[in-house]
Amino acid sequence: MCGRYTLFAEFGDIMDRFAIEAAIQEELFNPSYNVAPSHSVISVINDGSRNRLGYLRWGLIPPWAKDEKIGYKMINARAETLTEKPSFRNAYKNKRCLIIADSFYEWKRHPDKTKTPMRIKLKTGGLFAMAGLWEQWRSPKGESIYSCTVITTSANTFMKEIHDRMPVILMPNDEKVWLDPSIHDPNYLDGFLKPLPEELMEAYQVSSLVNSPKNNSPNLIEKIC
Repeated sequence: MCGRYTLFAEFGDIMDRFAIEAAIQEELFNPSYNVAPSHSVISVINDGSRNRLGYLRWGLIPPWAKDEKIGYKMINARAETLTEKPSFRNAYKNKRCLIIADSFYEWKRHPDKTKTPMRIKLKTGGLFAMAGLWEQWRSPKGESIYSCTVITTSANTFMKEIHDRMPVILMPNDEKVWLDPSIHDPNYLDGFLKPLPEELMEAYQVSSLVNSPKNNSPNLIEKIC
């Protein structure tokens, strides 16, 4: 799964890397060393003519949901069952997004049942895009909430040493196609839902302070060993 990540890059670097043409005001951007479910997360969608950067709530709320709390259970969507799940089927065809990060955290399990927090990043240290889905939900009072989920897939050989699942991290050349709202064919889209090549990734242990979403400071990404 993917339940925690970081995004502390410069706003301008995000704008350039993802060819953003419309965005929130820079002063609204809040870098984070500990992005957690229910947080508003920086995402990219394409409206048919341009890439737009803004915030989505992490935890997808299907349009038919009676209560927004269902989103707490939908921070991830398994790539293998997207077309089977009513919660994700329509979004997979029509409402795809990029969820921007510069690393993610996962907890490595040990035989004694203890867990070690690990930070996973690209060897280049650069930004990357996790494949996501988004939806608009209207509350009984008429309030609109825009929410998202991170798509996960089976772990590559590198990640299997840490966890059996990992977020779908798109190759840069695939991001434009993933965002294209004119593409609706699940059979075609399935081709993008694969583990990132392991040779592009690296990981190291970090402080257990990351266990709490309340902690959010640069020391969370410091290498322990």
